[in-house]
Amino acid sequence: MGAALRTEFRKVVTTRLWWVLLLAMVPYMAFLAALMAWLLTQDGAMAGGTGMGGQTGGEEVTLAADAVVRGAYTIAVSFGYVFPLLIGALSVASEFRHQTITPTLLAEPRRSVVVGAKLVTGTGTGLVFGVVATAGAVAAAATVLVALGEQTFLDQASTWGTLALSALALALWAFIGVGLGAVLPHQVAVVVVVLAFTQFVEPLLRLGLAFTSWGAGLAKFLPGAAGEAVSGGSFYSETGAMDLLDPWQGVLVMLAYGLVFAAVGRYTTFRRDIT
Repeated sequence: MGAALRTEFRKVVTTRLWWVLLLAMVPYMAFLAALMAWLLTQDGAMAGGTGMGGQTGGEEVTLAADAVVRGAYTIAVSFGYVFPLLIGALSVASEFRHQTITPTLLAEPRRSVVVGAKLVTGTGTGLVFGVVATAGAVAAAATVLVALGEQTFLDQASTWGTLALSALALALWAFIGVGLGAVLPHQVAVVVVVLAFTQFVEPLLRLGLAFTSWGAGLAKFLPGAAGEAVSGGSFYSETGAMDLLDPWQGVLVMLAYGLVFAAVGRYTTFRRDIT
């Protein structure tokens, strides 16, 4: 396993894909976080005239720590998870696209070891994405809050705990991505599936299920909702759109998605003869 991990690590650091996606993710998350930080300070900015800080129109806005942390600092968990998901999926699919999977399996014929090494390396890469993107979001949002004379809540231990869980959630998205790439190793197809599911299918599912009593409970187990549960909340939950699982339950749900995908990929894609 050690040799396989070193091989997978070298594949990551010697390609441009990871830092190209990271360079796209960080400024995007920083912009959204700064925008949300500004919106949170505006009286009546949220729907219905009630801000996430808990004040209604015509009253002075008093920011709540949860509103800032979940609405701005952890914005990547709600809107940026597509990036670690893609990096995980493409870490497998790109090997089949460029036929580098052949020398990989010649060097390590134990295919379960190869899949396991990809899961570990992909999760590590996702953690880097999570840490950097969360740091960028915090820096941008805190800058806006300071400029407006508001509290940043960065002196609270609970804030840093939530930020750590946010990075963990994004790492788990990369874990799921590796499993998905093993199931669907066609590079173009997996990109289309990831974008379609994250940008359209799941948001619409969550919205539709929220209108039924049985659907609201089911929606908690969708991967996006589970990812938000890991961080302890999100932009969506802070607006009252839906309830979430406990953080530890979110971790288990995300691990289950990744492991199921990886197992299916191991006994389908990685079971076939590869030339």
